[in-house]
Amino acid sequence: MMKSSFLAFVALAVSGYAEAATYSRTASLSGQSFLDAFSWKELHDPTNGRVNYVSQSTAGSAGLYSVSGNTVTLRADHTTVLNPSGPGRDSFRLQSNNQYRTHVAIFDIGHMPVGCGTWPAEVGANWPYEGEIDIVEGVNNKVPNQSTLHTSANCVMPSSRLMTGTSVELDCDVYSTGNLGCGVKTADSNSFGHNFNNNGGGWYAVERTSNHISIYFWERGSSSVPSEVKYPGGSVDTSAWVINSYKWFETTHQYSNQGTPAAYFPNTLCNFASHFGPLNIIINLDFCGDWAGATYSSDGCPSTCVEYVNNVPEAFSKAYFEFNALNIYE
Repeated sequence: MMKSSFLAFVALAVSGYAEAATYSRTASLSGQSFLDAFSWKELHDPTNGRVNYVSQSTAGSAGLYSVSGNTVTLRADHTTVLNPSGPGRDSFRLQSNNQYRTHVAIFDIGHMPVGCGTWPAEVGANWPYEGEIDIVEGVNNKVPNQSTLHTSANCVMPSSRLMTGTSVELDCDVYSTGNLGCGVKTADSNSFGHNFNNNGGGWYAVERTSNHISIYFWERGSSSVPSEVKYPGGSVDTSAWVINSYKWFETTHQYSNQGTPAAYFPNTLCNFASHFGPLNIIINLDFCGDWAGATYSSDGCPSTCVEYVNNVPEAFSKAYFEFNALNIYE
């Protein structure tokens, strides 16, 4: 009976992703070319965080970013005690110069921010009427990662979907959910926070089509990382990820999650054409705000979120991203 269930699940995965196609690489970004593909945004935080998004020149003078070979490091200030009536902690908000519709983006990340009060996120757009896709999202060191869609009204996800993650909320409408969106928790404790960093990071990938949005995660050192993710080339075929998973089962009689997305968002109960427009990639690090601030105490963090961010700068010495590469296919 158990063997039959696994067979049905894998067969459905192959069938469900038959529409996946071969995409051609339009951007191979690492080191300085990664930075050149983004613009720094100085703006008031839309999620009401205790943060001050600074310009590239200010960030450079303060040592908040660096390039070493192919690796880009983006960090928040971790030395300044803040004036309670002054601006928040200096940080970064980068927005891609290009916008994307149907595409695959593969992020090779070596380190992500950790610390009570932190709120890293990676992808968004003209909010909320053209949608937002959060590939990496979490707060206050809580594992695992959560991937989330944020939309306007009348966008709902089915309760049963082909993915390894677990649904947190089905309604993607920011207004009816208090901006929670329809999140999915990744079924891998090494997908976020200290666990992610101690394991050497990993790869996140997003595929957006007119019919579905899929998010994948592979931890560093995993034997199931597709070769075209680990060694990116001029094209990528996401359907091969699923087919390889099926072949693995036929050979070993053990189920592999290699080709099954961590989070899967189909368009069956959500008209993607009216809820998602062209997307910019956003890379930012927030503090406190609507989510991290609201769950701060229950997450076991000291003091209050704003007081901690103001007064304990050394707590954010590990609040940084390391990006090894970003490959985009269209």
